[in-house]
Amino acid sequence: MPQGSTFLAAADQRLKALTLRAALGLPEGAQRRLAGRRVTLDGQTLATDTQLMLRLEKLVREPTTESLPVAEGRRLLVKHTAIAGGAQPIGAVRDLPVGDLAGRLYVPSKALLSGPLLLFFHGGGWVYGDLDSHDPTCRFLAERSGVRVLAVDYRLAPEHPFPAAYDDAIAAYRWVLEHAADLGGDPRRLAVGGDSAGGNLAAVVAMLAAREGLPLALQLLVYPGTDASARTESKRLFGHDLYLTEGFMDQVMDWYVPDRAERADPRVSPLLDEVPPGLAPAYIATAGFDPLRDEGEAYARKLADAGVTVELRRFADQIHGFLSVVGVGRTSRAASAEVAAALARGVEG
Repeated sequence: MPQGSTFLAAADQRLKALTLRAALGLPEGAQRRLAGRRVTLDGQTLATDTQLMLRLEKLVREPTTESLPVAEGRRLLVKHTAIAGGAQPIGAVRDLPVGDLAGRLYVPSKALLSGPLLLFFHGGGWVYGDLDSHDPTCRFLAERSGVRVLAVDYRLAPEHPFPAAYDDAIAAYRWVLEHAADLGGDPRRLAVGGDSAGGNLAAVVAMLAAREGLPLALQLLVYPGTDASARTESKRLFGHDLYLTEGFMDQVMDWYVPDRAERADPRVSPLLDEVPPGLAPAYIATAGFDPLRDEGEAYARKLADAGVTVELRRFADQIHGFLSVVGVGRTSRAASAEVAAALARGVEG
């Protein structure tokens, strides 16, 4: 991109960020007037600031991720999360290799020399997302929880379809077990977590850890995908105009698991797996207006029925992706703060 175009693009991003921050910083009454009539579905009312954010996105006619070539869609996701995530404080950050994968370690300001560690897998439908797209999220989680966070950049479809992401997630977990002390992490207080596709990967890593008797203190699953083989009521209700769409989900699944028969594989759909003894406790967060809500909550019920310690929290007024909206507005940031507090509780010594 020519230098002038790069400057204009950066200026446009700063303007959009400032506009969004100003609009979502208005009093509730002013936001309601701008957002329009309340959105109520399935007995839930969408948060006013979230509704306003969605309306502003339509007004500026931003393209959707899935409407662009993959490389451009990936860049767009990074831009969007930078705008919504803002500049989050953190004690220290450093990039490092996690075996053959790229990783980024976030150390909170008040971290001790050794303490709990979260291995984090980003969302993006196994097609989008990277260390930069979830940088604000990881900074926020680490600083708010006091827990070190190690984010990992796993291989993406369509270049690397299933089981590449699964294999990378397992490899990253094994690497962390061997190198936890080098990261300042206590293996007895190790958690795995992620959002959306990343929550899916965290769930299947936890399954493997239990089957092999490996240490894991917590699985932190934020609106995880748990069943790629079924159409749920929440997908029907919320699959349009609420950020995560049926079109996006169909597209990424066609790229990640092109063989439809493989979508029932427990490594893709952990809801269809048998729950092994010794599975780590789970904190599962869902969003009321999320197409993935029902399968995430079904997974929580399945684990609880099998005797696993589960805390299920539905943020009824939120949409899919709220964990990335930590730099603007109030309700998504508050929900993300609850997730960070659950992380801190889950890895207490």
